[in-house]
Amino acid sequence: MELRQLEYLVALAEERQFTRAADLTGVSQSGLSAAIRSLEDELGTKLFDRTTRRVEPTEAGSALLPFARSMLGQAAAARDAVVHLSREVSGQLRVGAEQCLGLVDVPTTLERFHRRHPRVEVEFTQAGSEDLLGGIRERRIDVAFVAGTEHLGSLAGTRIGHEPLVAILPPGHPLGARTSVEHGDLARESFIDFHASWGVRRLNDAAFGARRVHRRVRFAVNDVHTLLDLVSRGLGVAVVPRHVAAKPQAASLTTVPLRGDAGPDWVVSLVTAPSAADSPAPHLVELVRDLPAYREADALPDTEAAALG
Repeated sequence: MELRQLEYLVALAEERQFTRAADLTGVSQSGLSAAIRSLEDELGTKLFDRTTRRVEPTEAGSALLPFARSMLGQAAAARDAVVHLSREVSGQLRVGAEQCLGLVDVPTTLERFHRRHPRVEVEFTQAGSEDLLGGIRERRIDVAFVAGTEHLGSLAGTRIGHEPLVAILPPGHPLGARTSVEHGDLARESFIDFHASWGVRRLNDAAFGARRVHRRVRFAVNDVHTLLDLVSRGLGVAVVPRHVAAKPQAASLTTVPLRGDAGPDWVVSLVTAPSAADSPAPHLVELVRDLPAYREADALPDTEAAALG
């Protein structure tokens, strides 16, 4: 029984689908499935019941789950304790993040950073990605978890992962029976979207604009749950990262994929400002590289060295 297998077990039990669990753990769906089968073979019992639409833990899987979480937590704490003793870091770190990025759990990451480096004074700001990047450029923020890459310019970034955008529709919507939609199919719809500073709004504006599809954004929000609530009340449709459509609050909505060539993926990056040599920022970058969603191949090559200070 390996820690990586337990990590896959926990992700699959929480997400109830291979696609999302694979995204979170930074592995292919086939790799995740093979690891779970190997664990089941080792233990001599099924850990999940699989259907075409959903995956559910068996009684044995549910029994193993708390022990898996405990072992993963102890392993992370052990690594953090070693880092804390071997490298004493102090100073101030101003961190920003857009809400509900999906591919990274920002509060958990900050908790681990604090455990590793308790002498660092962390300040946190939540805002849209465009506003956060403005704070980076003006030296008001040291590091920020943001969505998108096209607006980074010369800023240093470490890419954490990516996932596609999907359309979410009110219950009973005529397009809900389709297997996929194009931007043009949504031209006559009223839209619910985020304010202009949010990463997904920039992606949507660019994608619809590139296809010369005019859309009407009737509701602009600064909260994911408000967006889902408005869609559920039939006030419009939305195009969001896939993890938003997987939220419990979206259970009554219909999710329809955008066609394969329908535009850029949702990309999450950690962006850093040029900083002094003794800044704690590179230590947060180091921790992010240890996250399950981080993929070595996704690193931004032109800015990698700068991100590491």
